[in-house]
Amino acid sequence: MIDFRYHLVSLIAVFLAVALGIVIGTTALNEPIQADIEGQVADLEQDKRSLEDRTQELQTQLDTAEGFQEAVAPALVGGALAGRSVLLVAADEKVAPETVESVTAMIQQAGGSVSGVLRLRAEYSDPSTSTSLQNYVNGSGRPAGVELPEDGDVGAQVGSLLSQVLMTPPGGPAPDTAAISSVVSGLSSLDVLRQESSSVSPADYAVVLTSGEAEAEGEDAESRNAALVDLVRALDGAGSGAVVAGDGASAGENGLVGVVRADPALAAAVSTVDNIGTSVGRISTVLALGREAAGTSGKYGTGEDTQPVPPVPAAAP
Repeated sequence: MIDFRYHLVSLIAVFLAVALGIVIGTTALNEPIQADIEGQVADLEQDKRSLEDRTQELQTQLDTAEGFQEAVAPALVGGALAGRSVLLVAADEKVAPETVESVTAMIQQAGGSVSGVLRLRAEYSDPSTSTSLQNYVNGSGRPAGVELPEDGDVGAQVGSLLSQVLMTPPGGPAPDTAAISSVVSGLSSLDVLRQESSSVSPADYAVVLTSGEAEAEGEDAESRNAALVDLVRALDGAGSGAVVAGDGASAGENGLVGVVRADPALAAAVSTVDNIGTSVGRISTVLALGREAAGTSGKYGTGEDTQPVPPVPAAAP
């Protein structure tokens, strides 16, 4: 008879055979798999090095182009704003101080001056502040001689008030500086805007700076953009022209540049720039202001249906 030891030895032999087969099979498979993985890793490392080299090359080209644009900017914009003043309005808290400084420098290279810098706060378009704003602009906050639209909402009324005290009408008298001080300080006390320059004086043109990072959605985006559009329209109508300038993201559906461009009537009256973070975008902003005075508006930048830059004025003979 076959005893228990025979069964035990048989089972052990079977398990040893299976284990040996697994070891031999795994070893045979591991080598090509490992070789394939190592090859893929080597390819990925090579791709990574190639991408790094390409990124460095593109960055060098970008730096060179930016340097060239900065070098030629004085020749391109020189005299474009000679003797003219520009109000800068940062439409949100995301507009970097460096952007304001760069635009200021370009305006000065064009022979112009910045009359003041104002920054709008989120409360400017917040429905919760509409009652206090309406009471202010229709009460003690309205200087003598300022007429506001009776059928307009609070955004239109505030925009009209600001434009009438900040902008100089073409060929008309400059607003009273006391009215400017009163309105700016009054709206500052309501926390809807902040004065970031040492003083604010009447301006011929307005540049509204915006950032795609400040985009809202849904009803918030609608109310914010409606209030800003009212302000842009009022500034443009009260002075010699206005330009809305922002980054690429601001040209999106919920961005201020995109909203202005989507309105045919407004886009025909107000120029837009979607690459204000570059020298060429700042050059476009200054040149666009000059064209606004001639009644010509355009879309400039890198977005869809835009021109790279406005036409450069011909040099005087």
